[in-house]
Amino acid sequence: MTAQIIGTYIVSLSLIIGSGFALVGVIGLLKFNDPMTRLHAPTKVGTIGIGMLLVASIIHSFDIGQPSMHELLIMAFLFVTAPISANFIAKVNIHRRACDALPPPAGDATWSTLNAPAIDQETRSKST
Repeated sequence: MTAQIIGTYIVSLSLIIGSGFALVGVIGLLKFNDPMTRLHAPTKVGTIGIGMLLVASIIHSFDIGQPSMHELLIMAFLFVTAPISANFIAKVNIHRRACDALPPPAGDATWSTLNAPAIDQETRSKST
């Protein structure tokens, strides 16, 4: 076996894995009902799927003798922006009350909720 044949097998395996992850993300996007669970499938699974497809592209470009590293920039951008956009979409759903209410916290009543401590509310009312 030559290095080119092994590279072709690795590219094929990366394409199959990436396509499988992308397919699972699409099925999750279509199957889940509410926005918060629907958000989970494409951001987590889709990022890995697209990452594997880009890895296949990098390996293929080296395999044919024309190395390309542009895919690394795409991956870096994708891995940085996907979690941030998912966080913003989740925050919008929480603030619009489009999802189920968060469970009450065990100790502090303001941690991870939309409630503000009384001292913060007083400070805001005095500053305006």
